[in-house]
Amino acid sequence: MNRIRKGDQVLVITGKNKGQRGDVLRVADDRVFVSNVNLIKRHTKPNPQANQAGGIVEREASIHLSNVQLFNPATNKGERVGTKTLEDGRKVRVFRSTGEVVDA
Repeated sequence: MNRIRKGDQVLVITGKNKGQRGDVLRVADDRVFVSNVNLIKRHTKPNPQANQAGGIVEREASIHLSNVQLFNPATNKGERVGTKTLEDGRKVRVFRSTGEVVDA
C-alpha cells in the first residue's frame, strides 16, 4: 500500500522547495510530481501533429518520496503515515501521531 497517492496534499520537507505544499499530480515508482513545486523550464520544439506550440514550457519535475510528507490539516503539519487493517478487512492509511484515518 502506497503511503502517498494521487490527489493527496503533501508538504516538502527537504531540498530547495522545503516548506512548500501542493497536491500530488502523479506517482511514478518512488517519485512524485507535486503541483507548483519543483518547477523547471523545458525548451520544446513545436509539434504540429499534437497541436503543440514550441518555446519555453514551465512544468513540474519529480521529487523523491522520502522528501515529502502527507499534510495533516488538523495539526497543520506534515506527518508520517502508517497502515492499519480494520475489522472488515480493509487496509487504511493512518497518521502515526494521532492514529486518525486518512482515507474515508
